Amino acid sequence: MQLLVFITMPTTAHSSRYIMAILNIGEKIGRFTVRNLIKSNAYTETYRIEDLNKSPYFLKVFILKNIPLQLMDQDTNTVKEIQYSKLVSHKNIINCLESGSFEKEVSSCQYYITNYFQGSILADIINREQSLNEYEATRIFRGILDALKYLHSLNPILCHNDIDVSNIIISDTNNKEPELIDLGHLSERSFGSVWFDTTDIDPLYHANETRVSIFDEQSDIFSACCVLYTMLAGKAPWDFKLPIQGTYKEKFGELDQFRKSHKVDYSNLAISSTLLHVLRKGLELKNTERYKSVDEILEDLESSNPEQKSKESCTEEVSSFSSEQIHHQSPNYVEFQIKKGNGKGFEDIAGMSELKDSLNKQVVFVIKNKEVADEYKITPPNGMLLYGPPGCGKTFFAEKFAEETGFSYLLVKSSDLASSYVHGSQEKIRQLFDQAEKNSPIVVCFDEFDALVPDRSWNNVSSEEVNEFLSQMNNCSKRGIFIVATSNRPDKIDPAVLRTGRIDKMVYVPLPDFEARKEMFAIHLKGRPQEDSIDLDELARKTEGYIASDIAYIVNDSAMVAAFTRTKITGNHLYTSIQNTHPSVRTDVMKTYEDIRKKMEDNNRRNIGERGKIVAW
Repeated sequence: MQLLVFITMPTTAHSSRYIMAILNIGEKIGRFTVRNLIKSNAYTETYRIEDLNKSPYFLKVFILKNIPLQLMDQDTNTVKEIQYSKLVSHKNIINCLESGSFEKEVSSCQYYITNYFQGSILADIINREQSLNEYEATRIFRGILDALKYLHSLNPILCHNDIDVSNIIISDTNNKEPELIDLGHLSERSFGSVWFDTTDIDPLYHANETRVSIFDEQSDIFSACCVLYTMLAGKAPWDFKLPIQGTYKEKFGELDQFRKSHKVDYSNLAISSTLLHVLRKGLELKNTERYKSVDEILEDLESSNPEQKSKESCTEEVSSFSSEQIHHQSPNYVEFQIKKGNGKGFEDIAGMSELKDSLNKQVVFVIKNKEVADEYKITPPNGMLLYGPPGCGKTFFAEKFAEETGFSYLLVKSSDLASSYVHGSQEKIRQLFDQAEKNSPIVVCFDEFDALVPDRSWNNVSSEEVNEFLSQMNNCSKRGIFIVATSNRPDKIDPAVLRTGRIDKMVYVPLPDFEARKEMFAIHLKGRPQEDSIDLDELARKTEGYIASDIAYIVNDSAMVAAFTRTKITGNHLYTSIQNTHPSVRTDVMKTYEDIRKKMEDNNRRNIGERGKIVAW
């Protein structure tokens, strides 16, 4: 006998206060298992489900007994949303993976399954960053345009009809590509009537003609331009507070009057003339004066390549090199992306108080008090190694250390130094240190250092690259270069690299303790819409054994569920995500790291604190 589960939900135009969950936790839908209910109304329910490998997916169920007739294709007796979603396959749109039907005592049901959202909601990114630079905003905008061009080229032509900053994620699994994540309003062109529900559409991102139910390619493009403006300005083009109550048409009536009396403010946008032209034309209120197709926008964007201009203009974030440097490039030449951080330094790090205090005294003080350092002939340490389990924040700490000192910052991965040329990697290592010195003082973070400087006693290791590193690292602090190396396997690093004058300090970064986990939740929740009753102590207790990246994922996962349901983040969102997120580092793996730590400490006494013990961030 089926257990009837009743969920308390906010009342909307299409939901009763108590909604029956059609599916139970643990119930099977083909190869998938139901984990929890995310969202429901009178005729749909959305669940988080998992496959046999515990990978998450979304399941959307339609209860046919309750579904309004206009949402069904009467010829095929199929839910229109499912029918349209099955037509879509594009990298910038969440795709339908499977669909089907099943029978329950209460009703027949149809469903479809999509990938689970893994990334950051664009609205959250804008909220944290305030605004995006032209290069990044243009990159995301192009991804949205690619998605629209694809939809508008299908047969029949499909329109998305619900593009706003809450319905776009920047994917963690798809090369940071933007993805349109809501398929609930996909339709063919609409001229005067629509089959889909408009109560959950945000009028701020929609063209005036949608008030009279005209949704087409032009209205999609207008929405995309609204998103572009929001990325650049940190607010919607018309910063109008919509009334809470009322239908879509009623809300739009007030917005329409506001738009007629208030022009869009472009004065504070530091963007190229080309992108300004795109925004002005894209946000025209009259559709006769706006872009009629995505190709028109792309043609204007390509006219003077604003993406490249913007990339060159972001001098405060990416250092530029002189034409003389560029002209003498060899075929193996590479420009390393040297950045200037805009965060709060150590203040952004949870825990690690002992390490932060030690570095403030031994390094940051020397940098910030150059006259005192010169008087006492003090030079900062050459570099330090952060080692320990993956995901505990070693690379993040390096970046925040750079911000704390005011240094420039360069992150280097092994792939950055790979080369198909003979001795090409050696040449890149020299270029790296030369460019770093020209941009000193600078923190150079070598990620996964064991892959860059492996122990030369191994038979399959080429010593030329390691020798070049040894040469370049010798007393490089005198050149204004401070090295922060990170590694999960420090025992595989060539011992010569770890000598003083190259790497002066060894720091073991363990799993976050209770206070660090509590502070991490506070940091990651800051600035997001949340209820006041969230218990950080309880969250920290429930996440013992979780690493920093696990906690960042839990908060982001909860934020996406809250955004999906248009509610604030609650403790229940977070507790559910904790239940669905297993610790990344297993107990047996931690035993391996404790053995590595003991070996490193026995061989070296340059650790920070008592036997290297620090508080994880």
